Amino acid sequence: MKKLGFLFPGQGSQYVGMGQSLYDEYSVARETFEEAEEALGFDLKSLCFTGSMDELTQTANAQPAILTVSIAAYRVLMQELKLAPSLVAGHSLGEFSALVSTGALAFSDAVKIVRQRGILMQEAVAPGAGAMLAVVGSHEREVEEVCQQASSGGVSVGIANYNSSEQLVISGHTPALEKAEEELNRRGIKTVRLKVGFPFHTNLMRSAAGKFRDELERYDYGRFQWPVLSNVTATPYTDRRYIISNLTSQMAQPVQWYKSVQYMLNQGVNHFIEIGPKTVLRNLMTGITSTAQSFAFEHPSGLELLRNADMECKPDGLGLVTSCIAIAVSTQNRNWNNDEYEQGVVVPYKELQNMREQLIATGTEPTIEQMQQALDKLKSIFETKLTPAEQRAERFEQIFSNTHTRELFPAFQVS
Repeated sequence: MKKLGFLFPGQGSQYVGMGQSLYDEYSVARETFEEAEEALGFDLKSLCFTGSMDELTQTANAQPAILTVSIAAYRVLMQELKLAPSLVAGHSLGEFSALVSTGALAFSDAVKIVRQRGILMQEAVAPGAGAMLAVVGSHEREVEEVCQQASSGGVSVGIANYNSSEQLVISGHTPALEKAEEELNRRGIKTVRLKVGFPFHTNLMRSAAGKFRDELERYDYGRFQWPVLSNVTATPYTDRRYIISNLTSQMAQPVQWYKSVQYMLNQGVNHFIEIGPKTVLRNLMTGITSTAQSFAFEHPSGLELLRNADMECKPDGLGLVTSCIAIAVSTQNRNWNNDEYEQGVVVPYKELQNMREQLIATGTEPTIEQMQQALDKLKSIFETKLTPAEQRAERFEQIFSNTHTRELFPAFQVS
């Protein structure tokens, strides 16, 4: 069974001309750029399509530009193909794109947030005072040791990105980074200086992170349509309450990309689509897995490849019934009336179990009516357990998203 994961790129994927082919061909992409420009108050199209690379690479410009191109690509993809990811992740800046895709963050808010994020990052350290370096083919312990040796006299360097089993990125004060670079090269380890003049994802960003938290607190956040992984924890957000703290921490802590993708693989994700400019994340997959298939979508021509790969999702009726059972068991009970619990929880739970066992024994998929019955039984269990309305809505949305069944129940009411 195909299980799909979406990946969104971060800073460094920008290039002049990005997004133009989507803009020219799809109205939803044009509307995305217009929405971004209205929120930002400047001509983002010219910056992306015909501007100078130096101007586009400035952190305060690159971040809203990459976010906009990524969401334009995402909206085209979802308009043209029927896709539903099981898990979504974004690399650093890409986490904001992931949160927009799941509905937890409004796009018009996101472009303003990442614009301010870029400004704060630029202000945290004087230009040229910090740098970043990719390290290829070395174990993380060896890199950590070299970084510790290079950190002295008030300057420091450390691991900023755990990208794959083959690639790390270190970041810090330029003198310390140059010292680490020299030692790594002396040991025969390949390094590549990144075109970034600031030490992202290190302690040098702590002052910026504090100011960024104030910015994040100005906005509202919604429910998750599907799970999004945090760069800091490499696990899915369990509640929107953690968005502000995780995004704040992300500025000054390493990006746990390798662990994030490993988590997705361990959850059964076997097909990945990178959505946005370039193919940096798809290329990194070669150093993480040899079994999963990876695709990239940035240009209209990529749609045909995805169609041919049969990426569109099919409803999983048995998965819906199974999810209802799992959620019924894991939901906290707040009702201690034994008679009500017996009739409203135990009885419908046993009926759900019997339904699933019969479907498995006969090798058949549940009918629409049976799926509706399963949802109604879970609703009864929620009502009896006195589950809060918001939690009920999130759990039903989780079921529909994971089993690709939302369109089968357009009129379903949570309560």
